[in-house]
Amino acid sequence: MSRDVSHHTDISKMKVEGDGSFNRKASQFRDSLEKGGKFEPEKGRYHLYVSYACPWATRTLIMRQLKGLEEFIDVSVVSPHMGEHGWPFASADAFPGTDADPLHGAQHVKDLYLRAAPDYEGRFTVPILWDKKQDTIVNNESSEIIREFNSAFNHLLPEEKAKLDFYPEHLRKEIDEVNDWVYNTVNNGVYKSGFASTQAAYEQAVHPLFASLDRLEGMLQGKDYLIGDQLTEADIRLFVTIVRFDPVYVGHFKCNIRTIRDGYPAIHRWLRKLYWNFPAFKETCNFEHIKTHYYWSHPMINPHRIVPVGPIPDILPLDI
Repeated sequence: MSRDVSHHTDISKMKVEGDGSFNRKASQFRDSLEKGGKFEPEKGRYHLYVSYACPWATRTLIMRQLKGLEEFIDVSVVSPHMGEHGWPFASADAFPGTDADPLHGAQHVKDLYLRAAPDYEGRFTVPILWDKKQDTIVNNESSEIIREFNSAFNHLLPEEKAKLDFYPEHLRKEIDEVNDWVYNTVNNGVYKSGFASTQAAYEQAVHPLFASLDRLEGMLQGKDYLIGDQLTEADIRLFVTIVRFDPVYVGHFKCNIRTIRDGYPAIHRWLRKLYWNFPAFKETCNFEHIKTHYYWSHPMINPHRIVPVGPIPDILPLDI
């Protein structure tokens, strides 16, 4: 199984191989929350730093809300203007809907990394799960943070939230298998297409991306969820890419063989049912941040930083 490396890329440290292909580096902070461990699950102890623009960070926001962890883990949202110093807080870039850093008064996300590890040389990515007690980063890998949120606080939650399991034992093998190829060809496939610097590298990414969308279309025929008959982390992980597809990836990343709304009726129905029927999906989706971030923060792709007006609407209503 290939490694899921799910965090938003700091463009200043982006890795493009000699053949023009994009390679995402692994996260480096990989601790977990454990009863009796170094990072004890406690109400109010942890802080989550995210970007509404970032699909990886939005995974954690969705899971936090689904599990009812809003009063357990507070959140700060960075500006979508990721520039030469990476992700800025409101003190450095007062974009609407952006927060100041309440813990340290940091100007940029990189300040947090250097506070946690002064010799850190990796990328300054979101999401970040921060421990206020030990004043350090617990984890910056979204696929692991959502697993923590799914179960680590269950003993502290009301029964109706504790019993919600988005990675149930009997579906784990299937979830892991789907996550693996979806991550490689879809979640990261849009980036491999968009950041490719040669025609060959682009085509080697974009064709597998659409082959996987074709496969997902088949899986979702007559179904509301990818696996079994319940919402799982596989749906959460796919949703954050699909909801950005038509507004961003079709144009900005040249993923334009087909759109979701006109080319994939089953995926489109699944997307809209999650967005309109589950507040955790709709309320953590900010299209202004999403579109501004991609079109502003990648000047090597969009040098004039013009943010397109369409598509209108960003997402279609459920009853079309």
